[in-house]
Amino acid sequence: MEKLRINKYLSSKGVASRREVDKMIEDSRILVNGKQPSPGEKVSDQDEIRIDGRLLNSNEEKRYFLLNKPVRVISSAKDDRGRKTVVDLVKIDARLYPVGRLDYDTEGLIILTNDGELFNRVIHPRAKVYKTYTVRLKGHIGKGDLAKLRDGVELEDGMTLPAKVEILRFDGLDSWIEISIREGRNRQIRRMCKAVGYPVLYLRRDKIGNIGLGDLSIGEYRKLTKDEVAYLKGL
Repeated sequence: MEKLRINKYLSSKGVASRREVDKMIEDSRILVNGKQPSPGEKVSDQDEIRIDGRLLNSNEEKRYFLLNKPVRVISSAKDDRGRKTVVDLVKIDARLYPVGRLDYDTEGLIILTNDGELFNRVIHPRAKVYKTYTVRLKGHIGKGDLAKLRDGVELEDGMTLPAKVEILRFDGLDSWIEISIREGRNRQIRRMCKAVGYPVLYLRRDKIGNIGLGDLSIGEYRKLTKDEVAYLKGL
């Protein structure tokens, strides 16, 4: 069986990003076959890997959940500053990891799983999965600025891909829009809207692909259906 560098292997299992795995090794949180690994060590499914003392078992039952994340919750399995994480909100006996991220001040749909294959399928750029958000913008956004968001916006890390953008309403003070993007840059929607002159006052993710929040209340979660899991695995 092919062995992979440990940060790549654990990232493929949905444990954390490669950079975060390197930090976990540095903090002595990972053991491989009872010993602390080097950052360049190569591992496979045949190795016994423990994270914070808990065995990483590639044969454990795969679990899939959808959470309506509240604001001021971290999209991570753990937080070194002691803040509440999305994993803290899903009360089951399984090691789960969020698929992708939502900003600390953003609410809405996030998927949690222990299935590394699904994790990679959803976040991989080739999947071209659109994520749909409801956004409240300060001020009355014009047609020209909506067109800029649709066509792509120049940010400090490059031009964004074209987005799907629709105006929902103007409430007399602020504009409400729906925007769908298929990238996952840090704070991307906030940066896009700010770049065209409209600070974001509220942001909620409503859908990943064709999977939506439905009537799930903030802070609540549910299991993904078999059809939803099959859809994600088919990406």
